[in-house]
Amino acid sequence: MFRHVPNLLTGARLVLAIVFFVILSFYQYEGRGDPTFLNIAFIIYTIALFTDFLDGYLARLWKVEGAFGRIVDPFVDKILVLGSFAFFAGKNFIIPVPGGHLEPSMVVKTITGVTPAMVIVLLGRELLVTTLRGMAESSGQSFGAEWSGKVKMVIQSVTILAILVFVNNRDALLRHHWEGPARWIRDIFIWATVAVTVLSGLAYVKKAMILYRQSLVKE
Repeated sequence: MFRHVPNLLTGARLVLAIVFFVILSFYQYEGRGDPTFLNIAFIIYTIALFTDFLDGYLARLWKVEGAFGRIVDPFVDKILVLGSFAFFAGKNFIIPVPGGHLEPSMVVKTITGVTPAMVIVLLGRELLVTTLRGMAESSGQSFGAEWSGKVKMVIQSVTILAILVFVNNRDALLRHHWEGPARWIRDIFIWATVAVTVLSGLAYVKKAMILYRQSLVKE
């Protein structure tokens, strides 16, 4: 009975991710910008984070770790994080900015502070690590998760929650003249995410190079 609970939690997190994305796809800043949407999204993402911790903890506690969890759990994590940043860089979170000789409505930026280039960095890192892991494990070498990968997931998740809070409270921040400092805090989280993502990717590249040299020595 207990052996199925961690897998059920992983499956539930995938369902939560789908609901989370549905909310983000319906929300539009200065359009369908009801704060309730992002409040619900914040709660859903927080619950998803808790299930991520809980399913791993229970699997280790009850010694029921299996192939399903090892494959699906990181897959759901990547979908949740990458999907969130993809939405943040999209059309639902853009605002017009002064464009010099251009009409203001013709120049836009994301209110989230996330750009498509940042999403490419995050996605590129995941594709690179997945490729390296597949190559290593296909040759019989262990390519387990590094501590930097776990730190990356935590920082990315905290950044997502910080962005949701910033966007949902931007109008109030503007009224109280706190939008500037809040934006700086938001950007610190975002650039910390980019930096940790790149560094964790380099850590996996270094690990892959070490394994490759070891395989050459054995040959």
